[in-house]
This record gives sequence, structure tokens and C-alpha cells, in this order.
Amino acid sequence: MLLHQGIGLAAYNAMPFRRAIHAVYECCYSVPLAADLARGRPYENHDALFRKADALLFALSEESIDSILEAHPDIGRRPGSAKSAAEQCAVFDERPEVMAQLRAASRRYLEHFGFGFVMLVNDQGAQDVLAAMTDRLHNDVDTERKVVRNELARINRTRLGRMLGPEGGYHNW
Repeated sequence: MLLHQGIGLAAYNAMPFRRAIHAVYECCYSVPLAADLARGRPYENHDALFRKADALLFALSEESIDSILEAHPDIGRRPGSAKSAAEQCAVFDERPEVMAQLRAASRRYLEHFGFGFVMLVNDQGAQDVLAAMTDRLHNDVDTERKVVRNELARINRTRLGRMLGPEGGYHNW
């Protein structure tokens, strides 16, 4: 769960620099990206912030991407979660045997590419993620690195959107 959730674009634009970095770091796990995004304020709208975040992500070095990947939880687990296998099943609402297949595929992926699998999951089930992971195992490393950046951009947009809240902001009553 994000500490800075639904803060609104105006509040983000007005935050002190260090606090703005912290708010974005929660979303993207990259200090350089968070700092550069904070330096680019003020943003006119969500889309302007998202486009800048994408551009910054795609400009990062492979080493920086590796650092981001190290911070991402294993697929099926939420960040900072030490949940048991049974509790992880609830993340996908799947049976333990499906989750065991997902964990095995995740290990194969890590052994094959040398970095963990990332994908914007949202409403997809474990079978969908397993199919995507199996398909992506056919990629060469360079292709998969590009796919990973695209997935990280999708994840960042989702988390940044959650951080900001609705485009018009929340109405204070």
C-alpha cells in the first residue's frame, strides 16, 4: 500500500522536494527517476507527469533497471509481504497447485534471464500470468529487457495514478 495515496496533482506539485521524491519512489523504486520527476514539477496534468515518468524510465541504464527489479516482489506476492503460500493464493484467488506452477515458472524465468519476472497483473488470474511468463521465456534477453521496461512503465503509471488520485482531485467536504 502506498503511503501517499490520492494526494492530488496540486499537492504533489507543491510538496517539498524530498517529500516529492519519497512519494514517487514508493511507485517506481528508483531514486534517480523519482528525483528527476520531482525536479520537473509542476505538471499540468496526470498525462504530462506519466509521459515524463515514461521518458525517464526508458532513459535509465540497465544497472538502474536491475536495481528496480531487485525491489519488486516475486510474482504473486505484494511488496513487503511475508505471506505464507496459502495466503499468496488469495492474491490471485487460485488453488495451491496453480500457485506452485507459478512459483516454478518464476524460478525458470529467473534462471533463464537473470532477473525476476514483472508484469502489470491487475485483474488477471495466475493462469494468465503463467501463460504470459511461459510465452516470454521464448524471448531473447534483449527483447525481454524491452518488454520488462514496458511492464515497469505500465506498473509505474498505475501506481502514480493511485498516488495522485482522480484527475480532478478529490472533493474535500
